[in-house]
Amino acid sequence: MARFDDQVVVITGGSGAIGAETAKKFHAEGAKVVLVDLNEEALKQVAAEIGGDRVSYYTADVTENDAVAGYVKHALDTFGKIDVFFNNAGIEGVVKPLDEYPEEEFDKVMAVNVKGVWLGLKHVLPVISEGGSIINTSSVAGLSGNANMVAYITSKHAVVGMTRVAAAEAAPRKVRVNTIHPSPVDNRMMRSLEEGFAPGEAESMKKAFSAAIPLGRYATDEDIANGVLFLASPESAFMTGTKLVVDGGQTMF
Repeated sequence: MARFDDQVVVITGGSGAIGAETAKKFHAEGAKVVLVDLNEEALKQVAAEIGGDRVSYYTADVTENDAVAGYVKHALDTFGKIDVFFNNAGIEGVVKPLDEYPEEEFDKVMAVNVKGVWLGLKHVLPVISEGGSIINTSSVAGLSGNANMVAYITSKHAVVGMTRVAAAEAAPRKVRVNTIHPSPVDNRMMRSLEEGFAPGEAESMKKAFSAAIPLGRYATDEDIANGVLFLASPESAFMTGTKLVVDGGQTMF
C-alpha cells in the first residue's frame, strides 16, 4: 500500500518546477492530484506527463477569490474531498533596492505570495478532511533578510505568520499547517534571480550562491518535493505551526 492511497492532493503553482515534481511524487505514491496554475497549456503538459485518471487540473489566478473558490469546488466535484493542500504558488519579483522597487511589482508579489496563500487557506480550511495537512511554501527568505528583494522577503515572512494563525485555528480538527523553506533551487526562478543580481554574469552568481550553502549546491525540485511529502504524511503527524527548512545548511549560522 502506497503512503497516499485514496488521498486527494491540491497543488497550486502546479505547472511550476517544484509543483510539478511534487505532483508526480504524490501520484506515484497513490494520490489523486489536482494541479492549479495560470497557464493552461503548462498544466495540460504536466497532467499528460503524469497520465491516468488520478490527475486533474484547473486554470486559476490565485489572487482572485472566485478563482480560488473555483479550484476548491473543482477538486471536490472531481475527487470528492481534499486531504492535502500544497499552497505553493509564488513569484519572485524583481531585484531592486527598496527605495527603487516598483510599486506595481511590490503589489503583484504581495498579491500572489500573500493574498494567494490566504485565499487558499480561506477556502480550503473549511472543507479539508479532518486530520488533513496543509503545506505553505515560504523560503529561506522567510527566515532572514538581504538587500534588493524587499517584496519577496516580506511576502515569505508573512507566510510564516499566516501559517501560525491557520495552525492554531485548524488544530481542533487535527488539521496540520506547516511551512516549507527551500534554499535556492536549481530551476527557472533562480535563473531569474541570478540574472537580476548580476546582469550578464548569472553563472558567477550561481557559484557564489552555491558557495554560501554548506552542502555546496542548490536544492533540486525533488529535494523540496520530498520535504512536502514528509509534511503531508503520517510521519509528521505531531508537527503543526512549524517550519521545515530544506536548505543544505544555509541558515544554520
